[in-house]
Amino acid sequence: MTYDVERLRARMPALESGVAFFDGPGGTQTPDTVALAIADALTAGMSNRGRVTPAERNADDVTLAARQAAADLVNADPRGIVFGRSATSLTFEVARTLAQGWGPGDEVIVTRLDHDANIRPWVTAAERAGATVRWAAFDPATGALEPQSVTDLINERTRLVAVTGASNLLGTRPDLASISAAVHQANALFYVDGVHLTAHAQIDMQAIDADFFVCSPYKFLGPHIAFLAASPALLETMHPDKLKPATENVPERFELGTLQYELLAGVTAAIDMLADLVPGEEQAMSRRARLVRSMVALEEYEDGLHARMRAGLETLAGIELFSNAPVRTPTELFRFDGIDSQDVYRGLAGLGVNAPAGSFYAIEPAEWLGLGKEGAVRAGLAPYTSVADVDRLIECLAEIIAL
Repeated sequence: MTYDVERLRARMPALESGVAFFDGPGGTQTPDTVALAIADALTAGMSNRGRVTPAERNADDVTLAARQAAADLVNADPRGIVFGRSATSLTFEVARTLAQGWGPGDEVIVTRLDHDANIRPWVTAAERAGATVRWAAFDPATGALEPQSVTDLINERTRLVAVTGASNLLGTRPDLASISAAVHQANALFYVDGVHLTAHAQIDMQAIDADFFVCSPYKFLGPHIAFLAASPALLETMHPDKLKPATENVPERFELGTLQYELLAGVTAAIDMLADLVPGEEQAMSRRARLVRSMVALEEYEDGLHARMRAGLETLAGIELFSNAPVRTPTELFRFDGIDSQDVYRGLAGLGVNAPAGSFYAIEPAEWLGLGKEGAVRAGLAPYTSVADVDRLIECLAEIIAL
């Protein structure tokens, strides 16, 4: 399983600009095949879903194909794939719906490690229902979230536990399976924000035993859209607000209005691109098997490249590194003594390196680390990041420090 980064880079038009992109945690660049799939869907003749006219069938076929592709990516049932504008909007929708059954005495657990998209929807819904929010903390010295910090909060009143699959700020990857076991022992629900994790690891919802798993294709080569995976049986028990003529069918009852069919075509193309990162005997393998093969190879490649980036960062004078968890994605958060992180961000941009600074909507972990809204510089690898990109990042940072 050899990963050829140059093979992918050849499909990435944005790289022709000469920019080294380390802003993948905020959204990756897009392969030409994904853009073409979106354009083809838009120009092929498209109407609202149905099976009568060719245009209706095009919309229906695109939707069903995207559900299957998403299910293959995370090992879920395609009948439980819900598409939405963003992971934030999907999580708010689930939180509002579940909170219909919450009240005083019920408890919801969130963590200080999470992006606010997996915190504020639960806090808001719990407060409106009169339920209690309990907070699990991570170790600011290492960035690690130990399972016990979450599981110690679980009791017979717990209704839901929300945990990130990987921190978009620090890269920290909590032990989801251990947390899930404790959640389900208490007959609570487990909601996983997989937005940052899905870009860097092969995902198996069944192994994690997550009740809900949400992610965003634009973080792994796709268009700006999101999807939620859950079992159809669980979704059947939930009744979100909807329009009177809208269907009660699952998963459509959660998809308000007309879907963005062209973006769904892009989702399928992006997932097919991930499955093809390591080519092989495609005829003999399912898409799911090819995805596992490719993502395992990608993770190994990124681990090696991450080690190179980390070693280079550690040579830089005055650097403070915040990403220290033993298990994490190839993401680094850092700042330099006496230098404003925004100046580092702007300096890198002037040298053709994109590595932004801020808190990246992960306001709780940023404040827990004492960074506040200003945050720090974040550099994250993507499937198209090369050795030359990493070396350039370190060289440019050294130049900025010298100035």
